[in-house]
Amino acid sequence: MSNQLEAAGYDLADALWSARLLADAPEAVAAAHRAYAEAGARVAITASYQAGFEGFARVGIGHAGTEELLRRSVRLARAARPDGWVAASVGPYGATLADGSEYRGRYGLSVAELARFHRPRVEVLASAGPDVLALETVPDIDEAEALLRAVDGLPVPVWLSYSVADGLTRAGQPLEQAFALACGNDQVLAVGVNCCAPEQAGEAVELAASVTGKPVVVYPNSGEGWDPRARRWTGRPTFTPSRVAEWVAAGARLVGGCCRVGPEQIAALAAALRAWPTPGV
Repeated sequence: MSNQLEAAGYDLADALWSARLLADAPEAVAAAHRAYAEAGARVAITASYQAGFEGFARVGIGHAGTEELLRRSVRLARAARPDGWVAASVGPYGATLADGSEYRGRYGLSVAELARFHRPRVEVLASAGPDVLALETVPDIDEAEALLRAVDGLPVPVWLSYSVADGLTRAGQPLEQAFALACGNDQVLAVGVNCCAPEQAGEAVELAASVTGKPVVVYPNSGEGWDPRARRWTGRPTFTPSRVAEWVAAGARLVGGCCRVGPEQIAALAAALRAWPTPGV
């Protein structure tokens, strides 16, 4: 979403990131969704990753206004491809801080405090009628537990997706323990990873499938690196459709791309998936 909006000329250099355009330029969000749908995407993830009551309050948008923007994020995604799935994005607590802490986790808050933070937002998103809530880019086990508490009882399934590095959660915890949280939870339809290097996804997919027995969700970044001082991307992309065969073979059933994976790459990925006779992908 963010790289597609930036490619269209929008400046996202503020604390609300792409969520700001839900209020300022919803037509741009709709156009970004359409670009991915036309590329072959069957699941649209809403622009609500960094959207929340606290963040919008800082720019003068009240509780009722924030509720409307959260629901709008689902409507915009649905309109782009009515025959597809809409996944309402639920980003981690750190995303609302806009300081990079979503890639570290361990915020100093208890599981109960994190669950209280997430509950109002997931209630509103669930009420807007998405097909699934995407609990995504989760950096640690505490936040995963809090998110699962927050969504408990809502009439919408979820997928649980960690951001990982070097075979661990971003907070340095074993992935086996992280994935195990989803075991026995029927509300979790898939578990896996996103916002990670493509070359680190394969092992995580295998582990998620073996630990949980559930379908796996995987959507890594392009493989480029982000230089926070220069505020630019570095290196070359390593995301290629050829990598996906091993993920599908290992149990991945929701496959896509995260940061810097644009419609061109999704079109190639969709073509590759159509060529493989794997039911349910």
